[in-house]
Amino acid sequence: MAQVNDLQDVTQDEALLPATPSPWQPLRQPVFRMLWIATVVSNMGSWMNDVGVNWTMLTLSADPLSVALVQAAGSLPMFLFALPSGVLADIIDRRKYLLFSQLWVFIAATGLTVLSFTGHVTPLVLLIAAFLMSMGAAMSSPPFQAIVPDLVKKAELGPAIALNSLGINISRAIGPALGGLILSFVGPWMVFLLNALSVLGVAWVLWRWKASPDVQRLPPEHFFSAVRAGLRYVHAAPVLRNVLVRTVAFFVFGSAGWALLPLVARRELGLGPGGYGIMLAFIGVGAICGAVLLPRLRKRFSADRLMVMASLLFATTLLALAFIRHFWWLNAFEFFTGFAWITVLSTLNLGAQRSAARWVKARALAVYLTVFFGSMTVGSAVWGQLASRYGIPLSLCTATLGMVLASLTVLRWRLDKDPDLNLDVSELSDPVPTLDIHHDRGPVRVSYEYQIRQQDAHAFTVCMQDMRRVRRRSGAINWALYEDIFQPGIFVETFVVGSWMEQLRQLERYTMNDRKIQSRVYAFHQAEQMPIVRYLIAPE
Repeated sequence: MAQVNDLQDVTQDEALLPATPSPWQPLRQPVFRMLWIATVVSNMGSWMNDVGVNWTMLTLSADPLSVALVQAAGSLPMFLFALPSGVLADIIDRRKYLLFSQLWVFIAATGLTVLSFTGHVTPLVLLIAAFLMSMGAAMSSPPFQAIVPDLVKKAELGPAIALNSLGINISRAIGPALGGLILSFVGPWMVFLLNALSVLGVAWVLWRWKASPDVQRLPPEHFFSAVRAGLRYVHAAPVLRNVLVRTVAFFVFGSAGWALLPLVARRELGLGPGGYGIMLAFIGVGAICGAVLLPRLRKRFSADRLMVMASLLFATTLLALAFIRHFWWLNAFEFFTGFAWITVLSTLNLGAQRSAARWVKARALAVYLTVFFGSMTVGSAVWGQLASRYGIPLSLCTATLGMVLASLTVLRWRLDKDPDLNLDVSELSDPVPTLDIHHDRGPVRVSYEYQIRQQDAHAFTVCMQDMRRVRRRSGAINWALYEDIFQPGIFVETFVVGSWMEQLRQLERYTMNDRKIQSRVYAFHQAEQMPIVRYLIAPE
C-alpha cells in the first residue's frame, strides 16, 4: 500500500556521510543498480494497486468508514508484524526472508486479480487483500533497510540511501496517475495484475544476488529473547523514545488526510479514477521536491524546528482539503501535502536511525514502524467514523486542530537531544574471562566496585544514571547502585543478565557512545587499578 512505500522511503533517509562521492556513484554497483530499478517498478505497481483498491471500494460502498478502513487494513499489518519481522531480519538469512516476502505479495496480488476479473470482489475481499499485501510489506521492510550497506561501499552509503528515497518518490509521482488511466480504460483487475507482475523483478534480483555470509562469533539469538532485547533497548534509548512520542502525535492526526482524500475526490469533487490519480501524483511531485530540498533545509533548521514547520504546513493542507472544492486549487495544496509529509517522515526516521545501534537497528526501526502504522491504523478508523457521523469537513477540521496542538510536543520531547551520539561498535576495556561455562547458565549478576571521593559522590551518582541506560539497553534485566555503609565512598554497581551468553552478547554490543559514558564514570574512580569486576552465576 502507499504508506508502506513511505516506509521504505523514509527509513532509509539517513544523513549523508562526510565527503560523499557523486550522488549517482552507487548505481555503478551492479546489484544495487538492478535492485534500485526493480524497486522503482515495484513501488509504481504498489501505488497503482493502492488507487485500484481505494477506487474499487468507493464503487462498492459509499460509507466513509468503509473507505477509511482500506487505509486501516493497509496499516494494521505493519503495526502487528513489523517488530517480529525486525527480529527475524536480525537473526536469520535476510535474502531468503526477503524472497519469501516477495512471494507472499505476488500470491496475494494474483488472488485479488483473479477475483476482480471474475467479478467476485466485495468490500470484505478488498480489506482482506489489502491486509495480506501489507503483511508482505511488513515482512520485507526491515530487512530491505538492513541490506543496503551490503550492496554498496561504506563511502557510498549516503548517496545510496538518497537514491532509494528519490526512486520511491518517482514511483509515487508516476504510479497513481498511471493507475488512474488504466482504471479508466481497462478496469481494476489490470491494475492488480500489473502490481503482481511488478514484484517479480525484485524477486529476480534477490534470487541472483549472492550475499557475503556474516561472521558470527556467537550463536544467533532466539526469537523471544531477541524481542525482549529489542524492547529493552528502546526503553533505555531517550532519543528513540522521543521519536516515538512525536510519531504518535503527528500520525494520529495526519492519517486523516490519507483516509479521507478518496472521499473528497469522489463525493465532493465528483472525480473519476483518473482525477484521483492526478491528485495523488501532485502529492508525489511535492514529495520529490521535498526530498530534493531536505539537505538544504537541514543545514538551515534544526530537526525540531523543521518538524514543527512541516506539521503546521500539513495542518494547513488538511484545512484546504476540508473546504476547497476547486480541482486545481486543491491540487496546489496537495503538492504541499507531499512536501510536508516527506519532511516529517524523513525527520522522524533520521532520529530513529541515529538512535539505534547496528546490532539492534532492524528491531529498533521495527518498533518505530509499529508505532507509526499503529497510529495510522487507529487514526484512519477514527476519522472515517467521525466523517460518517458528522461529515468530512468537521472531521478534517478536528484533525487540523489536533495537528496544531500536537506540534507543542516539541517543548518536552526533542529530536535534537544528544546531537553527538555515536553508536558505532566499540570494545570496552573490561576483559572478558575465558571460562568453560555453558552458555545457557544463569542468571548472571555482574558487579563493579568504585572508590569515589565524598565530594564527588553526588556527581558520580548522576553520571551513573547514564551508565544505567547503557547496561539496560545492551541486555541488563535490572540495575542498581549501592554505597557501603561502613566504607563511605565505596560504591557498587550491580546488574543482572539472563545467562552467560547474554553477558557475552552485552560485551559485544557496547558502542563508542557507551565507551564515552564509561570514561566519564571511570574518571571518578580514585584507585590506581581498574574497578573490581565480579561475575556471580546462579548454581546449577
